[in-house]
Amino acid sequence: MQNTLQGQNLGKYKILEPLGQGGMAQVYRAYHPGLDRYLAIKVLRQDLPEEEGFLERFRHEARAVSRLRHPNIVQVLDFDTQGETAYMVMELLEGDTLRARLAKYRAAGQTMPLPEALHILQDALRGLEYAHAEGIIHRDIKPANLMLTGRGQTVLTDFGIAHILGITQYTLSGALLGTLSYMPPEQGLTGQSDPRSDLYSLGIVLYEMLVGKPPFAAETPFALMLQHLQSPPPLPSALGVSLPAGLEQILLSLLAKDPAQRPPNAEEVQKALQKLDVSPSRPAYSGEYRVPLRDLPLLQENTDRIPPAVPSAASRLEVLSRLARPIAPVSAAFAGLTLFTAFNVLATTLGKITNHNFLAKGWAYEVFLLTFLLALIGWGAQTAWMLTPGILLLGNGILFAYTALTGRWGDWAFLWMLEPLLVGLAIYLPPKFKTRPQAWGRVSGMVLATLSLVLAGFTCAASYWLGN
Repeated sequence: MQNTLQGQNLGKYKILEPLGQGGMAQVYRAYHPGLDRYLAIKVLRQDLPEEEGFLERFRHEARAVSRLRHPNIVQVLDFDTQGETAYMVMELLEGDTLRARLAKYRAAGQTMPLPEALHILQDALRGLEYAHAEGIIHRDIKPANLMLTGRGQTVLTDFGIAHILGITQYTLSGALLGTLSYMPPEQGLTGQSDPRSDLYSLGIVLYEMLVGKPPFAAETPFALMLQHLQSPPPLPSALGVSLPAGLEQILLSLLAKDPAQRPPNAEEVQKALQKLDVSPSRPAYSGEYRVPLRDLPLLQENTDRIPPAVPSAASRLEVLSRLARPIAPVSAAFAGLTLFTAFNVLATTLGKITNHNFLAKGWAYEVFLLTFLLALIGWGAQTAWMLTPGILLLGNGILFAYTALTGRWGDWAFLWMLEPLLVGLAIYLPPKFKTRPQAWGRVSGMVLATLSLVLAGFTCAASYWLGN
């Protein structure tokens, strides 16, 4: 895989930080200054454009996929090439992939609750129904390509990528064994696929959600492909998995070896699911820019196990990081020095007017101003490591302000015990922001700068009030 593009520009997009990496592409979080919007950019491996016909496939598929507009399909906003780099620009969705969600259940020794599995299946079928009607086949349905957003919606990603990459050739050469686990027999054998091929792959995904693992596993691509071609999937009921009447039959029809024996389209699968014993449940949403969908039918049993649709920590970080827009480090340092000087000039001027010496009791405001300067630098540099000196200065500034304003210097006999806590917090907190460090750097800088400036103003006001 290519070296990281973090900090560079791709066209009009500023690459901020990596979000994930696969064998054929890497996804970055990016920023569009003109739109003031954060986006996801999938950068394909740099040696791929050298292959014959790649760029033509890339432009054709990207153009077709960019016309898809559906709540259960990630929206492709732009695509281009820069030198040897081909990339696609998509809306940024916060959440986990189905692959990550299933891994959490396996780690806990559990399988996915049936209502949640049906919820995901219904969303995926809606997305596929629309895409197939538009003449687009996904060709690479797998848990890693199903995004579960923070608001409870399943969104299909990577439409067209399989065709662009010629995914069948890559999998049969052993490069993407994980993809081959979900590949329909006809696609692996002849490279041909149609809407029923996507339904087979979705059937494998449904099997994994219900049972906890895919129906087929082998150590080599050839052995795995033979299982898809010849071996019947183990029945969930034989493995001790209890399913509602009719659901196992739907699953087995999706996993039929012969495409002619599968449901003809996603709509037929939805109709079959509606005949099961299901009841309406809560509406689902997807992302900040998406609209509520109609109530989804879920099984009555265990519906209380579905988590409420509350914003995730990632989505809250997204809101805060939009407030803390990226600023140049030099500009941040200049702004910090300017405000540092302006605050002192204002305090001196007010002191002359009111005949009050703000530094006599309120000298600790200088410590807060220094914290403000460091916080702005951390904001501009997009690093949370400026929290270390910032927390130390802010904490000591509060202690200094208390003792200087009240004159209770004797309280340091026990206040000194807070110093180790400040040091520990200053060392412990920054490494906790290793996920999306640039976003956390901006947010922590904004919060620390705001807090320190407010405390500086409060200290000056308290000094004036106590002095009069």
